[in-house]
Amino acid sequence: MSVQPETLDSVSPAADGRELRLLSYNIQAGIDTRHYREYVTKGWKHLLPNRERLRNLNLIAEMLRGYDLVGLQEVDSGSLRSGFVDMTEYLAHRSGYPHWYHQVNRNMGLLAQHSNGFLSRIRPTRVSNHRLPPGNGRGAMVLEFGDGPDALVVCSMHLALGRRVRARQLDYIRGLVGERKHLVVMGDLNAGCDSVEVRSFIDLSGLTEPACDQATFPSWRPVRRIDHILVSQALEVRRTRVVDYALSDHLPICVEISVPKGVRFAA
Repeated sequence: MSVQPETLDSVSPAADGRELRLLSYNIQAGIDTRHYREYVTKGWKHLLPNRERLRNLNLIAEMLRGYDLVGLQEVDSGSLRSGFVDMTEYLAHRSGYPHWYHQVNRNMGLLAQHSNGFLSRIRPTRVSNHRLPPGNGRGAMVLEFGDGPDALVVCSMHLALGRRVRARQLDYIRGLVGERKHLVVMGDLNAGCDSVEVRSFIDLSGLTEPACDQATFPSWRPVRRIDHILVSQALEVRRTRVVDYALSDHLPICVEISVPKGVRFAA
């Protein structure tokens, strides 16, 4: 499914700065998890609304203010558990993002709307949603900024728990994005950068992963890097870091890139 293309009639302030700050964050539907036992003791929060969730979303929104492009995983698009709040829209308004998009991947009606989300300070030229194989509730969003071979393409996704399914999903992503010159692939891959499937994807797609040694999960004592921002070699990485902001069971990851001169963005 695609969003109608927009025309490029001016250059955005973010493009003028020639640097973009990208963030990927699994927000666990706004649940603040600080210990393994809370998966059990706070498990009811995955089903029912609570006041702590909104307070936690407000804290997340404050942190998001400093970034240009944000890929979100495990957001709810408006169901009982979220108090019928579309979390992507809420965070966009609270953090001052003019452009936001959500992708519902598992629609459980009133009980839950499992989704990916994306926030942007720059108007994308095109946005498309893609259901990942085998079609059991995982998805990817592809956003294009600019036109032609110099366009910046960002793919944000949340992969499955099983290794074989992840491998299929990454093969699908590789075919989806093709050989783009300026490409970013980001999200919760549920696997480390040294795993067979992620390593194969990086090698075959010609991408690089800055600072693979920085762990993101679990947030209270990180030991695994399962959240990633992969970039094409044509993009210059200025800085990368895991953000020490434990308001989910994941930590957010940030990469700052230089924008090539040939890339133009819509305002």
